[in-house]
Amino acid sequence: MLETLSRRGARGPVRLLLDSGGIGGIERHVQVLATGLRRAGIDARLTLLAEHGDNPWLGQLKSAGLNWDVAQGGAVGLWRMLGREKVSLLHTHGYKAGILGRLAARLSGTPVVSTFHAGERGAFPVWLYQMADEWSGILATRVSVSARIAGALPFRSVLAPNFIDAPERPPCQMLPAAIGFVGRLSREKGPDIFCELAQRSDTAASWHVFGDGPMRAELQAQHGSRVCFHGMTQDMGAVWPTLGLLVMCSRAEGLPMAALEAMAAGIPVAASRVGGLPELVEHGSNGWLLEPEDLIGWEDVVETWACQRLTSGAFWREAAWRTARDRYGMRAGVEATQRAYQAAGFSWDAAVQASR
Repeated sequence: MLETLSRRGARGPVRLLLDSGGIGGIERHVQVLATGLRRAGIDARLTLLAEHGDNPWLGQLKSAGLNWDVAQGGAVGLWRMLGREKVSLLHTHGYKAGILGRLAARLSGTPVVSTFHAGERGAFPVWLYQMADEWSGILATRVSVSARIAGALPFRSVLAPNFIDAPERPPCQMLPAAIGFVGRLSREKGPDIFCELAQRSDTAASWHVFGDGPMRAELQAQHGSRVCFHGMTQDMGAVWPTLGLLVMCSRAEGLPMAALEAMAAGIPVAASRVGGLPELVEHGSNGWLLEPEDLIGWEDVVETWACQRLTSGAFWREAAWRTARDRYGMRAGVEATQRAYQAAGFSWDAAVQASR
């Protein structure tokens, strides 16, 4: 692959490729990744596989000073773009971008890295595409956002956890008496567990759901008197200061960006022992770990949080923020990405020099 780079004289940009119709964990990850790469001196640009109407994420990209374009013509269009721009490396995210992007990259002789984010199988026919994505991953340098995803892939991968741009200091205000769920309202994320927990708990805290999905109508009809459903939220940055506890009662996960963002905002996280969450959450320090269906355990954690919020809140805030900054901050994330890129044959130092 290094010979291919030398032969083509590739000194073009790094392209981050995904198929996006809204704001989710992959979109938030790619935005942070693009920002981190640019700060490190890499010419990183975003490419969408297709236009999907009014996508609020594009507004966030614009506000962050990040440009994007839309690939035309599927794999053939991608192949032409890679050759035309002499792209130094293609980095795919999501199964559709992975399958098409790897094909185009191989045809054009472009180094390619594919990140695997999903910690669960989707419903038919999505799981078929996911399997095709995993097995065709042999055509790329593979990256997993958690050790459990890496263990489930059919081929070896580089571990590069999701990361965030953490603030220099933790918040100093008291933890609010508000408990939140952030994510897609589908079974694997456990919003039904969250709503059941809200009904069973006698704490005076308010309960909030941020997100949308196929379970929303039923859950809102059953639990709307106790839980406030906010729908899809475009700017979580305005939401985090209003929450004192994030509950992630997922039945399956990768390494959720919501958990990292909450911790960066100094919010303790009560999480299921699934995906990469056990590596992130330290029980009794920056949050709590439980089995997804252990409602009694979840109740005990909420009670502990409610009773000790005023006395232990500052400790929880510090521990959560420090974990996000030190272990999952921008510097650590870019360094892990650099290792993955170099494994694919990408000359990091040459790319930095070319962008100057």
